[in-house]
Parts: sequence; C-alpha cells; structure tokens
Amino acid sequence: MKKLFVGALLLSSVTLAVAQAWPTAKPIRIVVAYPAGGVSDNVARALADKLAVQLGTPVVIENKAGASGSLGVDAVAKAAPDGYTLGFAAVSPLALNPHLGKSPFDPQKDIAPVVSVMYSPVLLLGTSASKAADFKDLLATAQAKPGAVRWATSGQASLGHIMLEQIAGKSQVQITHVPYKGGGQQMNDALGGQYEVLSTNAGPAVLQHIKAGKLKPLAVGAPARLDSLPQVPTLAELGQPAANLSSLFGIYAPAQTPVAVIDRINAEVNKALAQPDIRSKLEATDNVPTGGTAAEFARQIAQESENNARIIRAAGIQASN
Repeated sequence: MKKLFVGALLLSSVTLAVAQAWPTAKPIRIVVAYPAGGVSDNVARALADKLAVQLGTPVVIENKAGASGSLGVDAVAKAAPDGYTLGFAAVSPLALNPHLGKSPFDPQKDIAPVVSVMYSPVLLLGTSASKAADFKDLLATAQAKPGAVRWATSGQASLGHIMLEQIAGKSQVQITHVPYKGGGQQMNDALGGQYEVLSTNAGPAVLQHIKAGKLKPLAVGAPARLDSLPQVPTLAELGQPAANLSSLFGIYAPAQTPVAVIDRINAEVNKALAQPDIRSKLEATDNVPTGGTAAEFARQIAQESENNARIIRAAGIQASN
C-alpha cells in the first residue's frame, strides 16, 4: 500500500511538472482539416490568436483538407504526442467516416479529444428550381412526385445525406440524392437552380444568398432557431427530431498526449471561448460556442458515432469510391 501511495505521488509530481513545463517557446501547430478561408478556418485562426496571447508562445495554423476532414485528423494522429500538434475539425472524421471505411486512423486508439469548440447549424435551403413555400410543401411535392425532389449534399454518406435519409424514411417519401465532392460546385449549381434543395452549414456567404432571395430557408438542423433566421423552424419543430443534426467541431490531440497537457489546453480554450470578442465572432457566423471538459467531448463523439452507425445500417448507405 505504501509503495502504491509513493508511486501515485511520483506520478502526480511528474504530471504537474509536465503541465508546468508546457508550453516552451516552441510554436504550437493547429492542423485545420479544411481549406483556408472558410468559417472553420476563420474560427481556428481567431482561437489561435487568443491562445498565443494566453500561453505566451506562437500558435500557427496549417490547413490540411481532404477526405471529409480525415486527412487533417490523420496528420494529428501521426504527430508526436507532446502538445505541440493539435487538430481542429468536426467530429465526423471520428464519428462518421470510420463506419464507411474512409478513415486512415483508429479514432479510439490514435486520437485524444481535447475540447468541444462550437456547433455549426445545417440549413435546408430551396433553390429557384423549387416551388415549395416551406418544408411541408417540400414533403408534399416529394409525396406526389416520387424522386422529383433533388437534394444536394456535400457528398455520399455526409451529414446532409444522413439527414436526407432520416427525413425520407420518417415521411415515407422518395427523394433523389445529388452528392457533390465539396461545397463550391454545390453552391454554384444551387444558385443556377440545378436541383431543388441543398443542405449546407450556416455561414456569411449563405446568409447573403438568402437575403438576396437566391435561396429560401426551409428548415435548420440545430438545437434552437438561429438569431439571424428566427422565422426558420428547426427540423425537430417540424416533426423530424432524428434529422435535426448539426456539425460539432472541436480540438484534438494525438493519443498518449499527457493528460496534464490536455487539461491545460482544455482550460485555455474554454477561457478563450468565454471572451466576448470570440463569442461574437462565432455567433456572427451562426456558429454557437460550446466548450466543456475533455471527457464530455469524448462522450459526445462516442454518442454521435453510435447514432451514425445505426443510421448507416438502417439506410443501407454506402461510401462512394
């Protein structure tokens, strides 16, 4: 018993020493799993600026996009577990892609969740090709003309595709899925009326198209209505709770990163998220700051992974090549 007690004290001392020694003047790298210039990239850069001041060491951003976020997270998984390489991504590379055989890493063994940063609502939008006045109108059209409603998403087995399958299954309608390999061409075709509906994350550019009357908001996947679009109901309000999904983003570290370092990063990110300027920057783009403990974030990822596995099996969704 005495040896165990002494061992625990030594471990505690080592953990404390690691936390106190981190960080040094060595730059901290945050790998953003998406291209530069997007909402997630802008949020990561704002966080990096805050963390650099709080930690007293440079914090740099590296964009590594591809494979629906998996390439960026894989770079984090393969980095040294010393707290100097972190990742910023949605939870889908950990909670969705592995169920589709699209993950080059093991989310359970290779990645340590650090802190939830924000959730990004998903908007369901009608294009000029759609005559639906609202979500119920859209379902009525799909009911009357099976397959006539074309719904564009950012890809096969994406979050938008899962939402589509949930709505089609519950409402017993046939909707044609139009998968894209990214948001750029998807939005160009939406503005050109190449299909009736699209699902996409909320952001400044999308809001501009809505205000200009080029896209019509039909519903939003989010825990509550958006301040910028208070008239648009959530999918839960519309009787589609299983499809009421949003994208959760957070910070990750390589597995085996010392717990003391993860706790320190978690505390510093929570501190940054509490700052009014960071909160207003997030809220201005319809993203909602979250925060919380590393354990809470890990539980959220595990729950989403379980839900995604169930939905994929039920819908028979197959990954695209």
